[in-house]
Amino acid sequence: MRRPMDLIFSALAPVFLVIALGAVLRRILLKDPAHWAALEKLTYFVLFPALLVVSAVKADLSKVNVLAVSGALIGSVVVLSGLILLVHRPLIAALAADGPGFTSLFQGAVRWNTYIVLAVAGGLYGPAGITIAALALVAMIPVVNVIAVLVLASFSGRHPPTFAYVAEQLARNPYIWACAAGAALNATHFPVPSVLLEFGDVLGRASLALGLLVVGGGLVLDRLARPRPIVLASLALKLLVKPAIALLLARAFGLSGTELMVVAITASVPSAPNGYVLARQMGGDAPLLAEILTLQIVAAALTLPLVVAVAKLLA
Repeated sequence: MRRPMDLIFSALAPVFLVIALGAVLRRILLKDPAHWAALEKLTYFVLFPALLVVSAVKADLSKVNVLAVSGALIGSVVVLSGLILLVHRPLIAALAADGPGFTSLFQGAVRWNTYIVLAVAGGLYGPAGITIAALALVAMIPVVNVIAVLVLASFSGRHPPTFAYVAEQLARNPYIWACAAGAALNATHFPVPSVLLEFGDVLGRASLALGLLVVGGGLVLDRLARPRPIVLASLALKLLVKPAIALLLARAFGLSGTELMVVAITASVPSAPNGYVLARQMGGDAPLLAEILTLQIVAAALTLPLVVAVAKLLA
């Protein structure tokens, strides 16, 4: 019988190999940035929304403690966001950051990489892991995007955080629309034709591999030698503090087994590349966020197995 850590590394290794392949392809085969911009748009607007819709439609909510799983993950985002905003003035001063730089630290700390979550959860727990992860993401995506847009509008200095502006930014987010559509179809038991579900399933499966390749293609390896303090701070908040908060909340909500493990995985993966797109749109410090994302992915190769191992002891 294989040891738990062997299973963890077996699930994580293919994920990081695909990311590494993306980094290699960016430097050898697909050197034109336009290629990666197109792949990013395809994944962001078509493939991953299809995965969210199909996963939500096909999910059997009776087999998942939806409130506890969502509560632990949303709670970790809200608690961490509140802590960062509570100390934002001394934090900005200590890290010699400006407003846009603070938004990148914030996004780097509170977002999560959905592609890595689903790939690792599926690798460890199969369809059950993907179902739990997808349901958690459907609940979290609207909350995180609302918070991120509000923080960017408040600190980037480009646009005032008016209701109309925030609503416009949220309305452009395909993940929110996909979550809403999938949840509505599931709740109403609307009879979706099987051919459409299969069509969406094929697109969704493609999103995982392509999304991980895009993550690898976006790595900025020359910035790893001397990471700035603000980069290290965001890394610690995302890969250490957030998982600790999520695990405490998960245990408080009575989660165990696969559900607790998926919560741990979701909380401990690196931040999301789509935060970079949002930073560019709303006046955040996009290059800084790219640096944060790069170092987080490299560091997660060490921290993610450790968090999962700790969670397995609690599960």
